[in-house]
Amino acid sequence: MPVVTSFPTEAEFGRAVSLLAGCGLSHRAISPAPGYSLVGVAALVVEPEARGTMAFQSGRDLVCSGWVDYRPAEITVPEAAPAAFEEDVFGRAAIMVLAPCVADETKIRIVAHISGDLTEVFPYLNAEMKQASYNVHGPTFTFMDGYRMVSAYSRRIAVAKADEIVDAWRVLEDIRQRVNETWARRHQIEPSYERRERPPALEIYKRLPRTNCGQCGERACLAFAVKVHGGAANVRRCQPVFDGEFVHLKEALLEICAGLGVGP
Repeated sequence: MPVVTSFPTEAEFGRAVSLLAGCGLSHRAISPAPGYSLVGVAALVVEPEARGTMAFQSGRDLVCSGWVDYRPAEITVPEAAPAAFEEDVFGRAAIMVLAPCVADETKIRIVAHISGDLTEVFPYLNAEMKQASYNVHGPTFTFMDGYRMVSAYSRRIAVAKADEIVDAWRVLEDIRQRVNETWARRHQIEPSYERRERPPALEIYKRLPRTNCGQCGERACLAFAVKVHGGAANVRRCQPVFDGEFVHLKEALLEICAGLGVGP
């Protein structure tokens, strides 16, 4: 099955293309231009053998965002250029992490760093997005885009359960536009610092090992997730994740807890 990777910069994408050409390896590029050009860098689709060759030839010199199984996009990149804003508080986005979603292995997870700062926008977004969860002490702003969970921080955005890379670009561009449109209208909005109901404990449970080992002191992972969600347990009590064979779940688990305002 082909695999796909993305890059934090255009320069790294260019280096990867040159490396593949030099090794005589075929590839296909997926471009975010024009519609998603401010939130993504072109992705490369290659066969697993090519991925191995790239890793061997480049060592640690080539920086990519990560690898996931390739799935064809069901949406297309818009042909129109992205909207411009007089005061752009979002800036550009660069996907730094691309990985399978631990909550749903048929989806992907991305973490994008942005050049702007969203801290001052969150109270205005919170006033208008009634289903979101705002943690002023984070600060974090968490909401659902369909079945996708989005956790926005001051300078980065994490998206879980994106369909594939083009869908991830779409989510980032939607956020970019919403943030800037809200900021442009901020003088008409009464900022809200209300903390509403968070997404369910099930989102934490999906990122636990789900082995019901009992090392946390609870009989089942679901019971532990409920306690973590309610602030009655520290997520680091999950020994298999923080000191065992499920350490690969650690980053995603800490990320969702931080987004829900229940992190250690």
